[in-house]
Amino acid sequence: MGVLRSTQSLEAEVEEMRAALLLHGAGFGARRPGGAAAKRVARADEAAGEEARTVCVTGGTSFVGFAVVDRLLRHGYNVRLALETQEDLDKLREMEMFGENGRDGVWTVMANVMDPVSLHEAFDGCVGVFHTSSLVDPGGISGYTKHMAHLEAKAAELVVEACVRTESVRRCVFTSSLLACVWRQIYARDRRFPTTIDENCWSDESLCGDNKLWFSLGKTMAEKAAWRAARGTDLKLVTICPALVTGPGFWRRNPTPSIAYLKGAHAMLAEGLLATANVERVAEAHVRVYEEMNGTAGGRYICYDHVVRRAEEFAELQRQLGLHAPAGRAPAAPDERAARFELCNRKLTALMSARRRCTYDAYFPVSYE
Repeated sequence: MGVLRSTQSLEAEVEEMRAALLLHGAGFGARRPGGAAAKRVARADEAAGEEARTVCVTGGTSFVGFAVVDRLLRHGYNVRLALETQEDLDKLREMEMFGENGRDGVWTVMANVMDPVSLHEAFDGCVGVFHTSSLVDPGGISGYTKHMAHLEAKAAELVVEACVRTESVRRCVFTSSLLACVWRQIYARDRRFPTTIDENCWSDESLCGDNKLWFSLGKTMAEKAAWRAARGTDLKLVTICPALVTGPGFWRRNPTPSIAYLKGAHAMLAEGLLATANVERVAEAHVRVYEEMNGTAGGRYICYDHVVRRAEEFAELQRQLGLHAPAGRAPAAPDERAARFELCNRKLTALMSARRRCTYDAYFPVSYE
C-alpha cells in the first residue's frame, strides 16, 4: 500500500522470490498438468466453472500474498493480482513468472486500496477477494506510526465496501494479525478476562495507544473496520489472524512487518503470547477457510504453529532480523506456573485437521529457516 522501496531492496526481493519459485519447481503454473494450449481449450470448454474459480488477491507480491497466490493456483483457481504500483508490475515482469497476462491462471490489474473505483474494477468478475495487502513503513525500519494505523483502517473499510458493491463478489478473506487479539489489560485475580486467548478476544485499543504499539493498533482498527463494513450485507467475510509469519528467508523478504510485529515482544514473551506461523500454513489456512465459507466457516481464525517459550528462541528471531537487545538485558521467558494467558487456535485446527489438538497442548523445538 504505497510502499517506497530502494532499487537495491527491490532487486533483492526479486531474487528471493525467483529463488522460491525455483525451489518449488519452476513457476506457479508448473505445478498444474498440461500445456498452455490444453489449458486454454479447457478454459473455453468450462467457462462457467472457471468464472466461479476466479478470485482477486491484493498485496500478491508481499511475503504472505505471494504464498496465498501460490496456494490458490495449486488448488486450481484463476487469480487476479491487484497491484498498487508500477514497481510491483515491473517486479513480476522481471521474474517472468507468468509469461503473457492470463497465462497459467494469473492476471494483473492496477488498483489502489485507497481508491474505491479502481478496487471495484479490480474485483469485478471475481467471486472472492483475498485482502492480504497492508500498510508498511516506507522507511523500511519499524517506524509504523499512529497515522499509518488510521490509514490501514481506512483501507480495510474501502476494500470491504468495494467487495459489497461488486455484484460478482460473494466472499472475502481478510488478513489480520494475532496482534489484534493479544494486547489486553492485566488485572490481578480479575476473572472477567479469559485466560485463553482465542477468536473471541480483541486487543485493547487504548492499551495499544498508550504503549505506542501502533502496528498492533492498526491491525486491530483495520479488522474492526472490515467487520463494520460487512455488517448487514450479503458479503461473507472471514478474517485470518496469523502470528509472526516466518518461513524461508523471512528476515530478508518480510523484514519490515516482522520488525514492527516485534515491538512489545518482550512483554508478549513474558506472558506466553509470542508465537510464529509458517507462511505455508498461513497460505493454506486462507484457502481452506475460503473453501469452507459456503459451509461452516465464518468469523475469525487465529493462526499459529509455535509458541516461543524460550529466551534463546526470541534472541534468534532478533538476530535474524538484525535487532539487538540492550546490553545486559536478557528477555524474560514465561513462567508457565503463573501464566495469565494461553494462546489457542482450536477453531482453525479443527477446520484444517480434526486429528490435531489445540497447539498449546504440546511444545516442540522449531526452526525459523
